[in-house]
Amino acid sequence: MPDPIVEVHPARGELRGIAVFCHGGTATSVRPPRDSALSLVRMREFERFVRRTAGDRGIATQLIRYRVAGWNGPAADAYADVRWALERIRAEHGPDVPVVLVGHSMGGRAALRAGGDPQVAAVCALAPWTPPGEPVQHLTGRTVTVLHGRADRWVPAALSADFALRAARAGAHIARFTVAGGHSMVRGAVRWHRFARDTVLGATGIEPMRADIANALSSPVPAGIAVPL
Repeated sequence: MPDPIVEVHPARGELRGIAVFCHGGTATSVRPPRDSALSLVRMREFERFVRRTAGDRGIATQLIRYRVAGWNGPAADAYADVRWALERIRAEHGPDVPVVLVGHSMGGRAALRAGGDPQVAAVCALAPWTPPGEPVQHLTGRTVTVLHGRADRWVPAALSADFALRAARAGAHIARFTVAGGHSMVRGAVRWHRFARDTVLGATGIEPMRADIANALSSPVPAGIAVPL
């Protein structure tokens, strides 16, 4: 099976951090993602927004196109592809450039699974697919931000609420917000885009973490994992 495809956009100026975008998919499929798949189209919009608004501040962006469109049970193919992408970054840029993983739905699950990697400064999970029992111990001491639509019928917000609670109890620094709208992130799209961009800038130290995110990260459970945005 060929390697994943990575769409790479260098920073404009000195490299200070890399945002890696992980698109959604489906539970089971061994077919490559279609270029026109909405999950991929959505993540390209996030990547373009971050590149346009943070690229001149030292943020490079990379979008992963998985080998296959499915998670595929124990194979966890999307997670394997994110780990491969992190090793690729290490080989090219060394171990000291901070990476922020930004993932939607299945991509959020893959990003959270990879969040224990030593080069990952933070994970930004957008409407993540986090089934019951999804592991959390590897996120101890890690920074995680979550945004989920309250009307999400595809991946109910209750799943990320349970995940965030377990991760917080395991020692993760996690802030979870809810917003009006569903799984597609179309309603109030700029709000979603800015949330991702501000997590990237804050986690890489280019800017202080956005005030509402910083407050939620420092709030006790459950206040910091049920914040309306």
